[in-house]
Amino acid sequence: MNRPETADVIEREVAIAAGGRTIRGTLRLPEGASGVVVFAHGSGSGRYSPRNQYVAQVLQEAGLATLLLDLLEEDEANDRSKVFDIELLVDRLQAAAGWLADHDETTGLRLGYFGASTGAGAALLAAAQAPDAVGAVVSRGGRPDLAANALPLVTAPTLLIVGGDDEIVVELNRQAFVKLQCDRQLEIVPGATHLFPEPGALEEVARLARGWFRRYLAPSRPS
Repeated sequence: MNRPETADVIEREVAIAAGGRTIRGTLRLPEGASGVVVFAHGSGSGRYSPRNQYVAQVLQEAGLATLLLDLLEEDEANDRSKVFDIELLVDRLQAAAGWLADHDETTGLRLGYFGASTGAGAALLAAAQAPDAVGAVVSRGGRPDLAANALPLVTAPTLLIVGGDDEIVVELNRQAFVKLQCDRQLEIVPGATHLFPEPGALEEVARLARGWFRRYLAPSRPS
């Protein structure tokens, strides 16, 4: 996996209050950013996930700010009930979205969500609950079925990316695609498994995500 060249970015660690807890993240803000993408990780992962960090770097090169989060505190991360508590994850995502809206450097930037595995379900549910706030969603090997009855309420353009050899998740995403009523696309990466470790697979994920977010997260700052 070849990492992209690093653009000049402002980088800072952030702490966001969420329901009596504190979620931590890394904000990277390229000069003149045209939008901001919040990463919602899957189970057993966090803001240091090399896969999400790679995709985030590609997005930064495309002029998009990124916020990688630990949606769970350290003592919560090993609790499987918390990992699959989609409502809890949604609350954390919404806290992060509110923080970005109130933060001087990111206020006015169109918001996108990049969700992986269970994080994709949370991203879609968060988008359904705040249709005016979310400009686009990308799911990587996601569990959109966890958003259940909220899928028809999603208005943000949604890209579902699945590995061709991740058969169960492919079927779940096909079912979700039918339920979604927004501008949507299903991309199946041939030969890829759930975590996209195969040569070129994650690069394809990043390319697809970059194109989707650049298309829908247009600059919204006043001229």
